[in-house]
Amino acid sequence: MPTRRHFLIGFIATPIVLPRLGHAAGAAAQLSPTPTCDDDNLTPAQTEGPYFTPESPEKQDFASDAPGGERMTLAGYVLTENCQPVAKALIELWHANEIGAYDNSGYKLRGHHFTDAEGKWWFETIVPGVYPGRTRHYHLKVQRPGGNVLTTQLYFPGEPDNERDRIFNAALLLDVRATSDGKFGRYDFIVV
Repeated sequence: MPTRRHFLIGFIATPIVLPRLGHAAGAAAQLSPTPTCDDDNLTPAQTEGPYFTPESPEKQDFASDAPGGERMTLAGYVLTENCQPVAKALIELWHANEIGAYDNSGYKLRGHHFTDAEGKWWFETIVPGVYPGRTRHYHLKVQRPGGNVLTTQLYFPGEPDNERDRIFNAALLLDVRATSDGKFGRYDFIVV
C-alpha cells in the first residue's frame, strides 16, 4: 500500500490537467466530486465557527502538534472560476485535536501557507476528533491575491454524524484515500 508521502510526491510532480484535474474520476462512487471550474460552481462558504484565532503562524506541518493523532495529508489546488491556477493564494487551516478539543490559547493545529506557482497547497496534519454536535471536519480560509476571503469547512466521507450535523454540506467532502501510514485527502477550491 502506498504512503502519504507517495501520494504527496505524485500530486506535486503531476502537472495540472484542466478543466477537471483528473481527480474526481478516482473518487468513490457515493461521493459528489469536488466542484470543478467547468461546473460554474464556486466552493461553498460556511461559518468559521467559534474557535478561529487570527494571526496564525506560517506552517504546513501540524503533525508535531498532536503526536498521538492519526496522520493525514491534505492537498489540492486553488483555481479561479475560469479554471486558472491561483499562485500565492492564502490557505489557512485550523481544527480539533484527536479527542475533539481546540487549542484556544496558542496555535496548535493552526497555521497558514501560500499556494505554489501552479496553485497547489498541502498540509501534514492529523485526522481531527469529533466534538458534541458536529461531525469530523477541518476549518479553512482561502483567499487569492486581491480576492474575497472564502471561509469554509471540509468533511470526511462515510462519517456517521454527517447527516446529523446541521451545517454539513456534501459538496465539501474530501476525496480521502487510505495509505500505509495514515490518510491522504484532496480538495480543490474554486474562488473569486
